[in-house]
Amino acid sequence: MERQGRVYKRRMISLKGKVVLITGASSGIGRATAFAFASTGARLLLSARRLERLQELEPQLIEAGAEAVHSFRLDVRDRAAVNAALSAVAEDWATIEVLVNNAGLSRGLTKVYEDNPADWDEMIDTNVKGLLAVTRAVVPGMVARNRGHIINLGSTAGHLTYTGGTVYCATKAAERALSEGLKLDLMGTAVRVTSVDPGMVETEFSQVRFHGDHERAAKVYERITSLTPEDIADAILWAATRPAHVNVHSILLTTIDQANSMVFSRHD
Repeated sequence: MERQGRVYKRRMISLKGKVVLITGASSGIGRATAFAFASTGARLLLSARRLERLQELEPQLIEAGAEAVHSFRLDVRDRAAVNAALSAVAEDWATIEVLVNNAGLSRGLTKVYEDNPADWDEMIDTNVKGLLAVTRAVVPGMVARNRGHIINLGSTAGHLTYTGGTVYCATKAAERALSEGLKLDLMGTAVRVTSVDPGMVETEFSQVRFHGDHERAAKVYERITSLTPEDIADAILWAATRPAHVNVHSILLTTIDQANSMVFSRHD
């Protein structure tokens, strides 16, 4: 398009043939992100606890444009397993260009002093320590090559704590701080860091939070237009394809019916 006599051209990095690692890729935002990167011709390295779901996706992702897909089972809470799995990746898959730290979850919605400590452990071990484990295994290679991009999945919950979500909100505030700190640590390199912080997205998130209570989960999204996993995948892909000198530090996005993690407009 033309503006004030200058011609603006769309600029974006090509990811064709580049390796993109996505954790928690078997459903929701991770799954949508895999399809978004497939459309660029990327090579997809996908992990999740539910390997069978990933394997079902492989032919669909190839049809969507992925150059190749390699899936493996991984629970990011197990640091030894993270190190072993990523050390065992074949040489032609080891040069990871983009890491999407998507694996994460919430458990419970209750007062912290009445909460189940097992739920705390699962959230902290997945959302914080799991993110750290995968980052520690991947980023040294990016630094050695002097290129790469780490994209961490945050949340509006990391910006404003809501009732009943104390520990989950704390883990997402930690993700935000870890993203900021990692970018500081990477100054002087060409490695980029982005935190993508969505509001309400209709996925399996609430079913997991409420331990499979589908009726309670459905009420979360009643009378509201939620974001979709594809909306978040679009934001992730946009950040990843900016020119190499551009670092998008954070993207905070919500549905038009959400102001922050506590204020919503529900339709009659």
